[in-house]
Amino acid sequence: MMTLIPRFKRSLVATGLTAGLLATGGCMTYDPYTGEEKTSNATKGAVIGAIGGAAAGAAANHGDRKKGALIGAAAGGAAGGGIGYYMDRQESELRRQLEGSGVRVERTGNLITLVMPGNITFDTDRDAVKSSFYETLKSVAIVLEEFDETNIMVAGHTDSTGAAEYNQALSQRRAESVGSYLTSQGVAGGRVQTKGYGQRDPIASNDSSSGRAANRRVELKLVPTADAG
Repeated sequence: MMTLIPRFKRSLVATGLTAGLLATGGCMTYDPYTGEEKTSNATKGAVIGAIGGAAAGAAANHGDRKKGALIGAAAGGAAGGGIGYYMDRQESELRRQLEGSGVRVERTGNLITLVMPGNITFDTDRDAVKSSFYETLKSVAIVLEEFDETNIMVAGHTDSTGAAEYNQALSQRRAESVGSYLTSQGVAGGRVQTKGYGQRDPIASNDSSSGRAANRRVELKLVPTADAG
């Protein structure tokens, strides 16, 4: 009896892998920054969803656990791959549009973050977007309009130089400036939220000029809605 349990688990994993790959076609994505192919997040999500679906389906269908696993895996793979595939496509288009712009595109699960360094986005101690950055933001807005099943959180950040209260207000105004520009380019206002974090969330040490430069930034966090995919 003890040997049957691992064997059944292996069967669930195999069923999930097959259903997950079928749900996405085994998708790969291309990273223009590294020139490398990588397994898409849609494929990873579909496989995870399919394995979970296979387990749930087998548990629910005691009469025919194999059939239950297959049905559950198919449903789980489709659900897990849908949003992942949608965000894969959006990530790929953002990377293509922003290549060479100085804006970093980061991906964690189904969350996409655009990191916009302060030196290319704003003049020192100013909250108006640089005119030289308009075209970059416009290209972001074009992608956001196309992929309209994502909510957008615009977060402003500063370094620790100066009073915390001043930095907080400056970061809020900068976030609002970026958000306003996106909506002026056709992005629905209801999708955009803005928030200033001041100096509270550094990504580097404020003890060096390079660290302070990294901390002065605006981030756009793109979160898929339930309808994405």
